[in-house]
Amino acid sequence: MPPVAVSSTYLLHPTPLGDILIVGTPDAVISCHPVYDDPGDDLAALTLALRAEPSPGATDAALQLAAQLDEYFAGNRTAFDVQLDWRLVRGFTRDALEAVTRIPFGETAGYGEVAVMAGRARAARAVGTACATTPFSIVVPVHRVIRADGSIGEYGGHPETKRFLLDLESNALERAQTGRAV
Repeated sequence: MPPVAVSSTYLLHPTPLGDILIVGTPDAVISCHPVYDDPGDDLAALTLALRAEPSPGATDAALQLAAQLDEYFAGNRTAFDVQLDWRLVRGFTRDALEAVTRIPFGETAGYGEVAVMAGRARAARAVGTACATTPFSIVVPVHRVIRADGSIGEYGGHPETKRFLLDLESNALERAQTGRAV
């Protein structure tokens, strides 16, 4: 039986990184990631995956995530508390991304470390693929996953975004440790 079409809405939320495309159902967020080019390309890919075109608008879950993103970028949020709809993620990819959610704010882990956390110690490359294809950028902090040599690696072809997010978290931790409000 073919997958059922998913009714969803989307909004473009402005952030210091540029617009973040948030796609949601009434109950959860299906996708969240920075838009680097035409959002129509991203929406077309989601239309294929969801078997239905997302319409403009915002669900409660999307609005909740937008507010949490604002808090994160202001340095006032270290974790996201929004319902995620994992329907676009299966198998080890989901295991790897769920492991990534356990990397603490402001810290990093290597692809191999995440593979161990996900239960497949020899699957570092598969972790890289999971991070590259996550539908939940920032919320599932794949920016915290780095190469074994300590270099940050790519972030969907935008290492400057990854560096920005790592620096944002590092600076927020510094402010918190020196007693300034975070």
